[in-house]
Amino acid sequence: MVNTKVNLSGIVLDNPVIPASGTFGYGYEFAHWYDINCLGTFSFKGTTKDPRFGNPTPRIAECTAGMINAVGLQNPGVDAVIEHELPLLAQCFSKPVMANVSGFSIEDYAYTCQKLDSQPQVGWLEVNISCPNVHGGGMSFGTSPEAAAEVTRAVKAVTTKPVYIKLSPNVTDIVSIAKACEEAGADGISMINTLMGMRIDLKTKKPVIYNKSGGFSGPAIKPVAISMVYRVYEAVKIPIIGMGGLSSAEDVIEMMLAGATAVEIGAANLIDPCASKNIIDDLPRVMDKYGIKNLQDIIGGAH
Repeated sequence: MVNTKVNLSGIVLDNPVIPASGTFGYGYEFAHWYDINCLGTFSFKGTTKDPRFGNPTPRIAECTAGMINAVGLQNPGVDAVIEHELPLLAQCFSKPVMANVSGFSIEDYAYTCQKLDSQPQVGWLEVNISCPNVHGGGMSFGTSPEAAAEVTRAVKAVTTKPVYIKLSPNVTDIVSIAKACEEAGADGISMINTLMGMRIDLKTKKPVIYNKSGGFSGPAIKPVAISMVYRVYEAVKIPIIGMGGLSSAEDVIEMMLAGATAVEIGAANLIDPCASKNIIDDLPRVMDKYGIKNLQDIIGGAH
């Protein structure tokens, strides 16, 4: 009998599989397909202080071994999430959920995190620092150690639950940013967010996506994600949630060997709504195949 449980900042998950933010809505949408309580947990749709309509269409472009998206953080705003989305989720999901938060200023992040921190359904806050800093010239908060640390400190000052900072791979040195977040009080790191990508339509000779470029995700980015998680694991002592191109139970094991305590499944959910469930169902077989009895024991095993 294998043990798939992992401990994520004091909360025990039945397994390490977490559907990623932006690919699983607010959870209840997927409850039509299967009992989502089989998940370790999931990270709900990126939520901001105010409602956002998102970017104009087209927002999605397919590409070899992946996809590009520029949805633009469409969401109803934190108040509507608390009033409408979380009660709907409570009808079909009995575990703590991960709240993904985005913002365009330090004040935005602190406000939204404080509101969600007070919700009993929320177990962790996953803070996406890939957003443009409207008070800092439009550069992403996640592109410098100083800005990343500033967001981390602001959120930690107003919250009581574990805070995971979600890092962008579109930087020169992701290790220094992860270390800055740890020193500022982060409880964990989520990585990696999407790479940047673009497609051009040969007929129109114009970019396929209205926004021109967008976030590149899917199987093609897995080697980048594995490498970055491996490097950050050697530099920090806080847990890592690894993601980027994962779509099988074998991928879960590989990412955990690189240093992840848990993993997020993203684009695969958009291809097959049952992808996360199928990975969970297949984990015991793959663990048996590689002689793994306890998943917690393999974290960082490749080091």
